[in-house]
Amino acid sequence: MNPDDEIKRGDYAKEKGEVILREHEYDGIQEFDQKLPNWWLFTFYGGIVWFVAYWVLYYHTAVYKTDQQHIIAEVTALQEKKDKELAATLASLDDATLISKWSTDPSIVTSGEATFSINCVACHAADLSATMNVGGNKIPLPGLPLTDGQWKYGAKPMDIFNLINKGTPADSPGNNGAKMQAWGQMLTPKQIAELTAFLISRNPKDFGG
Repeated sequence: MNPDDEIKRGDYAKEKGEVILREHEYDGIQEFDQKLPNWWLFTFYGGIVWFVAYWVLYYHTAVYKTDQQHIIAEVTALQEKKDKELAATLASLDDATLISKWSTDPSIVTSGEATFSINCVACHAADLSATMNVGGNKIPLPGLPLTDGQWKYGAKPMDIFNLINKGTPADSPGNNGAKMQAWGQMLTPKQIAELTAFLISRNPKDFGG
């Protein structure tokens, strides 16, 4: 714009390339105005129309699922898969099978020990004593000992499997108020069976070994 040109004043620019100085002024601040390109206006108004249409489709129709619906569907599908895996595992699993086959298979026991090391040592200790040695003193951990021959919630292999899978019974106060979580929410039925086999292998006298 040439400084020598007379500046037009008005409310807003009406023609392409037109530059005006708007009439209003606040605290000595004045504002120029130019007509926006049509492509910019179409993009802007198109965005508004798309937002309104998408909002209606997303929140008021079944065309799109909300994030909450996606999460619920995925959690439901995952739980259904776990239920099927549990049913398949239980169909071929019993006390005798856990004792004679699973607990005598080195690869299964090793897998169970790995699961124990990752998930269970914090409460039951690596040596299954449920104690921690601190300066020569045995400090009790939250879990129960798993090598003392005492099986508080059932001494059969399937009792142990179900305890790990479902956690401490709801009507039990737990061990000094501490309850074991339902590991079936995190571990597969196969992992729980391997973990049970590992415990059996460490306590052969308790299970006829």
